[in-house]
Amino acid sequence: MSERKTFYITTPIYYPSANLHIGHALTTVMADTMARYKRMNDYDVWFLTGSDEHGQKIERTAKSQGMEPLAYVDRIVAGFKELWKRLHISNDDFIRTTEERHIKVVQEIFKKIYEKGDIYKSEYEGWYCTPCETFFTERQLVDGKCPDCGRDVELLKEESYFFKMSKYQDRLLAYIEENPDFIQPVTRRNEMINFIKQGLEDLCVSRTTFDWGIPVPINEKHVIYVWFDALTNYISALGYGQENDELYRKFWPADIHLVGKDIVRFHTIIWPTILMAADLPLPKQVYGHGWLLLESGKMSKSKGNVVDPNVLIDKYGVDAIRYFLLREIPAGADGYYSEEALIQRYNTDLANDFGNLVSRTVAMVDKYFDGVVPEPKVTGEFDEQLKTVAQNTPKEAETFIEKMDFANALAGIWKLINRANKYIDETTPWLLAKDEEKKGRLGTVLYNLLDVIRISTVMLKPFMPLLPGKVSEQIGVDLTESKWEDAKKWGLMPVGVKITKKEAIFPRVDPKILDIDQEEEKKTPEKKTQIEPIKEEITIDDFAKIDLRVAEVISCEKVEKTDKLLKIQVKLGEETRTIVSGIAQHYSPEELIGKRIVLVANLKPAKLRGITSQGMLLAASNEGVLEVLTLTKDLPSGSRVK
Repeated sequence: MSERKTFYITTPIYYPSANLHIGHALTTVMADTMARYKRMNDYDVWFLTGSDEHGQKIERTAKSQGMEPLAYVDRIVAGFKELWKRLHISNDDFIRTTEERHIKVVQEIFKKIYEKGDIYKSEYEGWYCTPCETFFTERQLVDGKCPDCGRDVELLKEESYFFKMSKYQDRLLAYIEENPDFIQPVTRRNEMINFIKQGLEDLCVSRTTFDWGIPVPINEKHVIYVWFDALTNYISALGYGQENDELYRKFWPADIHLVGKDIVRFHTIIWPTILMAADLPLPKQVYGHGWLLLESGKMSKSKGNVVDPNVLIDKYGVDAIRYFLLREIPAGADGYYSEEALIQRYNTDLANDFGNLVSRTVAMVDKYFDGVVPEPKVTGEFDEQLKTVAQNTPKEAETFIEKMDFANALAGIWKLINRANKYIDETTPWLLAKDEEKKGRLGTVLYNLLDVIRISTVMLKPFMPLLPGKVSEQIGVDLTESKWEDAKKWGLMPVGVKITKKEAIFPRVDPKILDIDQEEEKKTPEKKTQIEPIKEEITIDDFAKIDLRVAEVISCEKVEKTDKLLKIQVKLGEETRTIVSGIAQHYSPEELIGKRIVLVANLKPAKLRGITSQGMLLAASNEGVLEVLTLTKDLPSGSRVK
């Protein structure tokens, strides 16, 4: 017997600066669907996800909360794992970059490339975006800001180690051209080719201005740059270079690195050149999917405009959330999320089309055949059309799945489901049931419908893992262990088994639930607001003496031995200032980091608890509620407020 084919798929390892949102869930659900599909086709699958836990941003955030970085990320990573459990993610491993098995491999790869002569020490001066943990040259900036996230960058100058990435530019271009499937979809491939042709710089691969990272093995004053560290997870998790490297030998190179489009560049330029320098095989494919957007734009932890998948799972169930994500996002393109769209997709596709098909069919078998699956005896006019669609659909669906085009795969499966619903209208089983001589024909119609339900459920198993169990309970045959091949065969529905009529698999959701949720928010009884008396009038000249400026909060921490004071560092143009503010009972330090506030910039400095405060932030307060005034538009720090 020949060995089973292998399949290795990875998600990015997510950054634990805050809890995950539904955009992260999209990536992981996509990877899980592919892993489940491959297992149904008898592949030996390895599915990896994890957390990327080092870097300056984590160190700053943890410090602002008075925590050690590891304790800070431990709490958030536990939330990652719980979310994947709730979404029924079937990952085989979860790698953390703080684990010893990972640290050892990163240091070995660094040392190997250094000894080859492809890492050297020099001094770095360049623009650094802390949220993206990325260096940029002057020409890569867009209007002086980070080209990826649009936020401010800081000019850094420090001793660093550099990787000779430029040395591998021509070799990488040749590889991409010789392997057209390496970067998918094609739009991403073209973007990366154009980027490489502009010329690759050598990559800074160490930092000395913070400690939270893996020490450089040849110089422990340095820590390894977070992307060199993070990308190595794909082989460290397989035990590369270790005594027990069976998984590495079995599964590397990866079949698919699945990533969001914003990090395609790291996976198709930095990672392949590191592997080339280390004389290791390159992954077979990097697939960059689009973003899940809100009407206000891209979801972002720092913007705070995120959708919590846990809340949606509680309201609509895990299969519905997975279905929406996979059906709504076009292959490789961006898609839009709204709860209204989720409810509409749920009611139309899941409740009306599939749910009704199951409920109606089971109810008719229960009513007309005492709940026993009838034998198909008498064929009729519409049978072959239904059978043809049923036999063609699995082949079409698998073509789309192999291309990571889950939306079109599901659209194809729904054509079969809708054809079955039409078949009910065409054959009118309720009329056949009135004529005893047509009972044989009625039995065939209901059998065919049950077989379509079986075939559809088998195909939906990778997308909605709880669905096969729920359908199995009703149609009397266990579909939970079914293989993809089972969907390609007509007539596997066993005759004579007992069906069980149960509640609807997808109960219809009343769209008014959104109105109710909004009403609940408004239910707080109105009360007359008491405001402080307005002070005496001033002239425009008096007001002109106050210099109000936009300032960006870059760090924040509680002042020791106080309950009310926060020590806040802000960026004001090119200047960094410290201010002390009595808002600790209203804001945790991490809530303020990254926000653009309004600062009274020309207030005379004052000492509070031994700390010189160079300005005052503006906040509104009333009856115990306080809110710091922040800007929603991306105005640069130092801008005048007037």
